[in-house]
Amino acid sequence: MKDVQWERLLAVLAGKSSNREIGFIIDSPWLPGWAGVSTLDYYASDEIWLRSNLKALERFPEMIFLPGFWSEYGMCTEPSAFGARSVWYESNLPHAEKVIHDPEEIDRLPQPNVTSDGLLPFVISRLKRMEPAIEAEGHRYRFAVTRGPLNIATFLMGTTEFLLMMAMDPEKTHLLLDKITRFTEEWVAFQKSCFPSIEGILLLDDIVGFVGEEECREFVVPYLKRCFHAFEAPVRFFHNDAFGLTCAPFLQEMGVNLFNFAFDHPISQMQELCGPEVALLGNLPPRDVLAAASPERVYEETQKMMAAVADHSRVIWSCGGGIPQQVPTENLAAFSDAVHSFNR
Repeated sequence: MKDVQWERLLAVLAGKSSNREIGFIIDSPWLPGWAGVSTLDYYASDEIWLRSNLKALERFPEMIFLPGFWSEYGMCTEPSAFGARSVWYESNLPHAEKVIHDPEEIDRLPQPNVTSDGLLPFVISRLKRMEPAIEAEGHRYRFAVTRGPLNIATFLMGTTEFLLMMAMDPEKTHLLLDKITRFTEEWVAFQKSCFPSIEGILLLDDIVGFVGEEECREFVVPYLKRCFHAFEAPVRFFHNDAFGLTCAPFLQEMGVNLFNFAFDHPISQMQELCGPEVALLGNLPPRDVLAAASPERVYEETQKMMAAVADHSRVIWSCGGGIPQQVPTENLAAFSDAVHSFNR
Protein backbone atom coordinates (compact mmCIF):
# COMPACT_ATOMS: atom_id res chain seq x y z
CA MET A 1 0.00 0.00 0.00
CA LYS A 2 1.30 3.45 -0.90
CA ASP A 3 1.65 6.12 1.77
CA VAL A 4 -1.05 8.25 0.16
CA GLN A 5 -3.47 5.31 0.24
CA TRP A 6 -2.69 4.66 3.90
CA GLU A 7 -3.41 8.31 4.71
CA ARG A 8 -6.68 8.10 2.78
CA LEU A 9 -7.62 5.00 4.76
CA LEU A 10 -6.89 6.76 8.05
CA ALA A 11 -8.99 9.71 6.92
CA VAL A 12 -12.01 7.46 6.33
CA LEU A 13 -11.63 5.89 9.76
CA ALA A 14 -11.50 9.36 11.32
CA GLY A 15 -14.59 10.48 9.41
CA LYS A 16 -12.57 13.20 7.69
CA SER A 17 -12.40 11.90 4.14
CA SER A 18 -13.86 13.92 1.30
CA ASN A 19 -13.24 11.09 -1.18
CA ARG A 20 -15.30 8.06 -2.11
CA GLU A 21 -12.90 5.25 -1.36
CA ILE A 22 -13.01 1.76 -2.86
CA GLY A 23 -11.35 -1.10 -1.03
CA PHE A 24 -11.25 -4.85 -1.54
CA ILE A 25 -9.73 -7.77 0.32
CA ILE A 26 -7.74 -9.68 -2.30
CA ASP A 27 -5.90 -12.96 -1.82
CA SER A 28 -5.54 -16.42 -3.33
CA PRO A 29 -9.20 -17.20 -4.07
CA TRP A 30 -9.21 -14.44 -6.72
CA LEU A 31 -5.72 -13.27 -7.66
CA PRO A 32 -4.23 -16.41 -9.31
CA GLY A 33 -7.13 -17.06 -11.66
CA TRP A 34 -7.51 -13.39 -12.54
CA ALA A 35 -3.76 -13.11 -13.21
CA GLY A 36 -3.77 -16.26 -15.36
CA VAL A 37 -1.65 -18.49 -13.12
CA SER A 38 -2.35 -21.65 -11.14
CA THR A 39 -3.11 -21.41 -7.44
CA LEU A 40 -0.20 -23.71 -6.65
CA ASP A 41 2.27 -21.60 -8.62
CA TYR A 42 0.96 -18.49 -6.89
CA TYR A 43 1.85 -20.03 -3.53
CA ALA A 44 5.14 -21.55 -4.67
CA SER A 45 6.76 -18.75 -6.66
CA ASP A 46 7.83 -15.40 -5.23
CA GLU A 47 7.99 -13.90 -8.71
CA ILE A 48 4.49 -15.06 -9.72
CA TRP A 49 3.08 -13.87 -6.39
CA LEU A 50 4.69 -10.44 -6.80
CA ARG A 51 3.72 -10.11 -10.46
CA SER A 52 0.08 -11.03 -9.73
CA ASN A 53 -0.24 -8.46 -6.96
CA LEU A 54 1.42 -5.72 -9.00
CA LYS A 55 -0.82 -6.50 -11.96
CA ALA A 56 -3.93 -5.85 -9.84
CA LEU A 57 -2.48 -2.64 -8.42
CA GLU A 58 -1.53 -1.35 -11.87
CA ARG A 59 -4.95 -2.17 -13.36
CA PHE A 60 -6.92 -0.59 -10.51
CA PRO A 61 -4.78 2.20 -9.03
CA GLU A 62 -7.87 3.96 -7.66
CA MET A 63 -8.64 1.03 -5.33
CA ILE A 64 -7.17 0.24 -1.93
CA PHE A 65 -6.37 -3.46 -1.88
CA LEU A 66 -6.33 -4.91 1.62
CA PRO A 67 -4.13 -5.93 3.27
CA GLY A 68 -1.84 -5.43 0.28
CA PHE A 69 0.81 -7.99 -0.73
CA TRP A 70 -0.73 -10.64 1.52
CA SER A 71 1.80 -13.43 1.97
CA GLU A 72 -0.47 -16.39 2.67
CA TYR A 73 -1.14 -20.04 1.98
CA GLY A 74 -4.92 -20.04 2.08
CA MET A 75 -6.45 -21.37 5.27
CA CYS A 76 -3.36 -23.50 5.96
CA THR A 77 -1.06 -20.77 7.24
CA GLU A 78 -1.99 -20.64 10.93
CA PRO A 79 -3.18 -24.27 11.42
CA SER A 80 0.15 -25.49 10.03
CA ALA A 81 1.92 -24.00 13.06
CA PHE A 82 -0.09 -26.39 15.24
CA GLY A 83 0.94 -29.38 13.12
CA ALA A 84 -2.00 -29.53 10.70
CA ARG A 85 -1.22 -31.39 7.48
CA SER A 86 -1.68 -29.16 4.43
CA VAL A 87 -3.27 -30.65 1.30
CA TRP A 88 -2.54 -28.78 -1.95
CA TYR A 89 -4.25 -28.51 -5.34
CA GLU A 90 -3.13 -27.15 -8.69
CA SER A 91 -6.00 -24.72 -9.23
CA ASN A 92 -7.97 -24.66 -6.00
CA LEU A 93 -7.48 -23.62 -2.42
CA PRO A 94 -5.58 -25.92 -0.03
CA HIS A 95 -7.08 -27.23 3.17
CA ALA A 96 -5.73 -28.16 6.58
CA GLU A 97 -6.37 -31.58 8.13
CA LYS A 98 -7.65 -31.81 11.71
CA VAL A 99 -5.18 -32.40 14.53
CA ILE A 100 -7.65 -32.56 17.46
CA HIS A 101 -9.91 -35.61 17.39
CA ASP A 102 -10.99 -35.48 21.03
CA PRO A 103 -11.27 -32.50 23.42
CA GLU A 104 -8.93 -34.31 25.82
CA GLU A 105 -6.14 -33.77 23.29
CA ILE A 106 -6.30 -30.01 23.80
CA ASP A 107 -4.17 -30.27 26.94
CA ARG A 108 -1.35 -31.75 24.85
CA LEU A 109 -1.65 -29.29 21.96
CA PRO A 110 1.76 -27.60 21.65
CA GLN A 111 2.15 -23.84 21.86
CA PRO A 112 3.65 -22.89 18.48
CA ASN A 113 6.84 -20.92 18.03
CA VAL A 114 5.85 -18.20 15.57
CA THR A 115 9.44 -17.77 14.37
CA SER A 116 9.89 -21.36 13.24
CA ASP A 117 6.73 -23.49 13.06
CA GLY A 118 4.64 -24.59 10.10
CA LEU A 119 4.39 -22.25 7.13
CA LEU A 120 4.99 -19.11 9.18
CA PRO A 121 8.72 -18.80 8.33
CA PHE A 122 7.82 -19.02 4.63
CA VAL A 123 5.36 -16.14 5.02
CA ILE A 124 8.00 -13.93 6.60
CA SER A 125 10.78 -15.05 4.25
CA ARG A 126 8.72 -14.14 1.17
CA LEU A 127 7.93 -10.72 2.56
CA LYS A 128 11.58 -10.06 3.34
CA ARG A 129 12.80 -11.18 -0.09
CA MET A 130 10.17 -9.18 -1.94
CA GLU A 131 10.34 -6.04 0.20
CA PRO A 132 12.95 -4.23 -1.96
CA ALA A 133 10.92 -4.79 -5.14
CA ILE A 134 7.70 -3.73 -3.42
CA GLU A 135 9.25 -0.57 -2.00
CA ALA A 136 10.71 0.22 -5.43
CA GLU A 137 7.09 0.44 -6.66
CA GLY A 138 6.23 2.90 -3.89
CA HIS A 139 4.44 0.44 -1.59
CA ARG A 140 5.02 -0.67 1.99
CA TYR A 141 3.66 -3.45 4.17
CA ARG A 142 0.92 -2.03 6.36
CA PHE A 143 -0.89 -4.96 7.98
CA ALA A 144 -0.08 -7.88 10.20
CA VAL A 145 -2.59 -10.54 9.15
CA THR A 146 -4.01 -13.56 10.92
CA ARG A 147 -7.02 -15.81 11.04
CA GLY A 148 -8.94 -15.41 14.29
CA PRO A 149 -8.98 -17.79 17.26
CA LEU A 150 -12.37 -19.36 16.52
CA ASN A 151 -11.53 -19.80 12.86
CA ILE A 152 -8.24 -21.51 13.66
CA ALA A 153 -9.95 -23.69 16.26
CA THR A 154 -12.40 -25.04 13.68
CA PHE A 155 -9.57 -25.99 11.34
CA LEU A 156 -7.81 -27.79 14.16
CA MET A 157 -10.82 -29.84 15.28
CA GLY A 158 -13.72 -29.29 12.84
CA THR A 159 -16.50 -26.69 12.87
CA THR A 160 -19.26 -28.93 14.21
CA GLU A 161 -16.98 -30.42 16.85
CA PHE A 162 -15.79 -27.02 18.05
CA LEU A 163 -19.29 -25.55 18.28
CA LEU A 164 -20.51 -28.62 20.16
CA MET A 165 -17.61 -28.30 22.58
CA MET A 166 -18.45 -24.64 23.10
CA ALA A 167 -21.95 -25.65 24.21
CA MET A 168 -20.99 -28.73 26.24
CA ASP A 169 -17.51 -28.08 27.61
CA PRO A 170 -16.82 -24.36 28.15
CA GLU A 171 -13.67 -25.10 30.16
CA LYS A 172 -12.00 -26.95 27.29
CA THR A 173 -13.21 -24.29 24.88
CA HIS A 174 -11.54 -21.55 26.91
CA LEU A 175 -8.36 -23.61 27.17
CA LEU A 176 -8.18 -24.02 23.40
CA LEU A 177 -9.06 -20.39 22.66
CA ASP A 178 -6.48 -19.15 25.16
CA LYS A 179 -3.74 -21.23 23.49
CA ILE A 180 -4.70 -20.04 20.04
CA THR A 181 -5.05 -16.43 21.15
CA ARG A 182 -1.56 -16.46 22.69
CA PHE A 183 -0.30 -17.77 19.37
CA THR A 184 -2.22 -15.08 17.46
CA GLU A 185 -0.92 -12.27 19.68
CA GLU A 186 2.64 -13.48 19.18
CA TRP A 187 2.16 -14.00 15.44
CA VAL A 188 0.95 -10.48 14.66
CA ALA A 189 3.53 -8.97 17.02
CA PHE A 190 6.27 -10.93 15.26
CA GLN A 191 5.13 -9.64 11.87
CA LYS A 192 5.28 -6.10 13.26
CA SER A 193 8.79 -6.69 14.64
CA CYS A 194 9.99 -7.90 11.22
CA PHE A 195 8.43 -5.00 9.29
CA PRO A 196 8.23 -1.71 11.24
CA SER A 197 6.10 -0.16 8.46
CA ILE A 198 3.20 -2.36 9.67
CA GLU A 199 0.67 -0.24 11.53
CA GLY A 200 -2.54 -2.22 11.11
CA ILE A 201 -3.97 -5.56 12.17
CA LEU A 202 -6.27 -7.57 9.91
CA LEU A 203 -8.04 -10.45 11.62
CA LEU A 204 -10.40 -12.77 9.73
CA ASP A 205 -12.86 -14.97 11.62
CA ASP A 206 -16.15 -16.04 10.06
CA ILE A 207 -16.92 -18.47 12.89
CA VAL A 208 -17.82 -15.45 15.02
CA GLY A 209 -20.95 -15.33 12.89
CA PHE A 210 -22.03 -18.79 14.08
CA VAL A 211 -22.55 -17.91 17.76
CA GLY A 212 -25.27 -16.16 19.75
CA GLU A 213 -25.00 -13.08 21.95
CA GLU A 214 -24.07 -14.89 25.17
CA GLU A 215 -21.45 -17.01 23.40
CA CYS A 216 -20.09 -13.92 21.67
CA ARG A 217 -19.67 -12.14 24.98
CA GLU A 218 -17.92 -15.14 26.59
CA PHE A 219 -15.95 -16.77 23.76
CA VAL A 220 -15.35 -13.97 21.26
CA VAL A 221 -14.98 -10.57 22.92
CA PRO A 222 -12.13 -11.30 25.39
CA TYR A 223 -10.02 -13.21 22.86
CA LEU A 224 -10.41 -10.88 19.89
CA LYS A 225 -9.77 -7.92 22.18
CA ARG A 226 -6.40 -9.44 23.06
CA CYS A 227 -5.58 -10.01 19.39
CA PHE A 228 -6.42 -6.46 18.38
CA HIS A 229 -4.25 -5.07 21.18
CA ALA A 230 -1.18 -7.19 20.45
CA PHE A 231 0.49 -3.94 19.46
CA GLU A 232 -0.59 -0.33 19.12
CA ALA A 233 -2.37 -0.14 15.76
CA PRO A 234 -4.32 2.79 14.33
CA VAL A 235 -6.19 0.40 12.00
CA ARG A 236 -7.83 -2.67 13.56
CA PHE A 237 -9.65 -4.38 10.73
CA PHE A 238 -12.05 -7.28 11.33
CA HIS A 239 -13.48 -9.48 8.56
CA ASN A 240 -16.53 -11.65 9.27
CA ASP A 241 -18.76 -12.27 6.27
CA ALA A 242 -20.94 -14.78 8.09
CA PHE A 243 -23.83 -13.48 10.26
CA GLY A 244 -22.65 -10.16 11.64
CA LEU A 245 -25.50 -8.69 13.66
CA THR A 246 -24.53 -10.46 16.89
CA CYS A 247 -20.93 -9.27 17.00
CA ALA A 248 -21.56 -5.75 15.70
CA PRO A 249 -22.45 -4.14 19.07
CA PHE A 250 -19.25 -5.59 20.61
CA LEU A 251 -16.80 -4.33 17.97
CA GLN A 252 -15.82 -1.13 19.76
CA GLU A 253 -15.19 -3.07 22.97
CA MET A 254 -12.93 -5.45 21.04
CA GLY A 255 -11.02 -2.50 19.60
CA VAL A 256 -12.23 -2.87 15.99
CA ASN A 257 -12.44 0.34 13.94
CA LEU A 258 -12.94 -1.16 10.45
CA PHE A 259 -15.41 -3.97 9.73
CA ASN A 260 -16.01 -6.03 6.59
CA PHE A 261 -19.30 -7.89 6.89
CA ALA A 262 -21.81 -9.99 4.97
CA PHE A 263 -23.87 -8.60 2.10
CA ASP A 264 -27.03 -9.80 3.92
CA HIS A 265 -26.80 -6.82 6.28
CA PRO A 266 -27.50 -3.33 4.89
CA ILE A 267 -24.80 -0.76 5.56
CA SER A 268 -27.28 1.54 7.32
CA GLN A 269 -28.22 -1.27 9.73
CA MET A 270 -24.57 -1.93 10.48
CA GLN A 271 -23.90 1.75 11.08
CA GLU A 272 -26.63 1.77 13.71
CA LEU A 273 -25.38 -1.40 15.44
CA CYS A 274 -21.65 -0.68 15.31
CA GLY A 275 -21.76 2.96 16.28
CA PRO A 276 -19.95 5.93 14.75
CA GLU A 277 -16.43 4.83 15.76
CA VAL A 278 -16.42 1.80 13.43
CA ALA A 279 -15.88 2.38 9.72
CA LEU A 280 -17.48 -0.11 7.36
CA LEU A 281 -16.20 -1.89 4.27
CA GLY A 282 -18.94 -3.41 2.13
CA ASN A 283 -21.23 -4.72 0.98
CA LEU A 284 -22.24 -5.68 -2.58
CA PRO A 285 -23.05 -9.42 -2.91
CA PRO A 286 -19.66 -10.86 -3.89
CA ARG A 287 -20.65 -14.05 -5.67
CA ASP A 288 -24.06 -13.42 -7.20
CA VAL A 289 -23.42 -9.83 -8.30
CA LEU A 290 -19.73 -8.91 -8.38
CA ALA A 291 -18.66 -12.26 -9.83
CA ALA A 292 -21.69 -13.54 -11.74
CA ALA A 293 -23.66 -10.50 -12.93
CA SER A 294 -23.09 -8.41 -16.02
CA PRO A 295 -21.06 -5.19 -15.75
CA GLU A 296 -24.28 -3.25 -16.31
CA ARG A 297 -25.94 -4.91 -13.34
CA VAL A 298 -22.85 -4.46 -11.17
CA TYR A 299 -23.01 -0.74 -11.94
CA GLU A 300 -26.74 -0.58 -11.17
CA GLU A 301 -26.52 -2.56 -7.93
CA THR A 302 -23.54 -0.55 -6.72
CA GLN A 303 -25.35 2.74 -7.18
CA LYS A 304 -28.43 1.27 -5.53
CA MET A 305 -26.28 0.22 -2.54
CA MET A 306 -24.84 3.72 -2.23
CA ALA A 307 -28.21 5.43 -2.55
CA ALA A 308 -29.51 3.44 0.42
CA VAL A 309 -26.86 4.91 2.75
CA ALA A 310 -27.47 8.36 4.20
CA ASP A 311 -24.06 8.85 5.81
CA HIS A 312 -21.08 8.04 3.55
CA SER A 313 -18.45 9.49 5.87
CA ARG A 314 -17.04 6.26 7.32
CA VAL A 315 -17.72 3.87 4.44
CA ILE A 316 -15.26 2.19 2.09
CA TRP A 317 -17.23 0.81 -0.85
CA SER A 318 -16.58 -2.88 -1.42
CA CYS A 319 -18.30 -6.25 -1.47
CA GLY A 320 -19.58 -8.23 1.50
CA GLY A 321 -16.40 -10.28 1.96
CA GLY A 322 -13.20 -10.76 0.03
CA ILE A 323 -13.19 -10.79 -3.77
CA PRO A 324 -14.28 -14.33 -4.72
CA GLN A 325 -13.00 -16.45 -7.54
CA GLN A 326 -13.80 -15.52 -11.14
CA VAL A 327 -14.61 -11.84 -10.67
CA PRO A 328 -13.83 -10.36 -14.12
CA THR A 329 -11.93 -7.16 -14.76
CA GLU A 330 -14.99 -5.63 -16.42
CA ASN A 331 -17.08 -6.04 -13.26
CA LEU A 332 -14.49 -4.41 -11.03
CA ALA A 333 -14.23 -1.56 -13.50
CA ALA A 334 -18.03 -1.20 -13.48
CA PHE A 335 -18.00 -1.09 -9.67
CA SER A 336 -15.37 1.64 -9.75
CA ASP A 337 -17.28 3.64 -12.35
CA ALA A 338 -20.47 3.39 -10.31
CA VAL A 339 -18.81 4.65 -7.14
CA HIS A 340 -17.07 7.57 -8.78
CA SER A 341 -20.09 8.65 -10.84
CA PHE A 342 -22.61 8.39 -8.01
CA ASN A 343 -24.68 11.53 -7.58
CA ARG A 344 -27.56 11.88 -5.18
